[in-house]
Amino acid sequence: MPIEHTPNYSVSRRRFLDLLLGGTGLAALIGLFYPIFRYLTPPEQEEAVVSSVNLGPAKDFPLNSGKIFRFGNKPGIIIRGSDGKFRAYNATCTHLDCIVQYDAKVEGVWCACHNGRYDINGRNISGPPPRPLTPYAVKIQPGAEEILIASQDGAQG
Repeated sequence: MPIEHTPNYSVSRRRFLDLLLGGTGLAALIGLFYPIFRYLTPPEQEEAVVSSVNLGPAKDFPLNSGKIFRFGNKPGIIIRGSDGKFRAYNATCTHLDCIVQYDAKVEGVWCACHNGRYDINGRNISGPPPRPLTPYAVKIQPGAEEILIASQDGAQG
């Protein structure tokens, strides 16, 4: 009759303590770095779909002025020219996505990052911006005289 050989799986006390301390240390490191990792990588959230924004009464916008507003998750700029006409654009520069501002002295839009300039109609006229600003549709609601901004193609903001 053959003799069966059973392997010896005994673990010394020193090896057991090494494994126990190593596992505890690993658990401590995970417990320390996991919250930091979660903080640095926030959960993705669905963006709200925005098709229009009400900016309030037209009388609150003086001639030859501009104002930044939020259109969904993007900045927008509304301009009331010296002619009284309202114009609205996406307020991110087409060069490096800096936020543009209205310059009343020259009646145009200016990007402070690299001195890019757009005319009052959103066309790029100097500096590094490669294309015009994206326009929004401006509607004045009859009766209430409130300004309603909507994307021109119906896309979300």
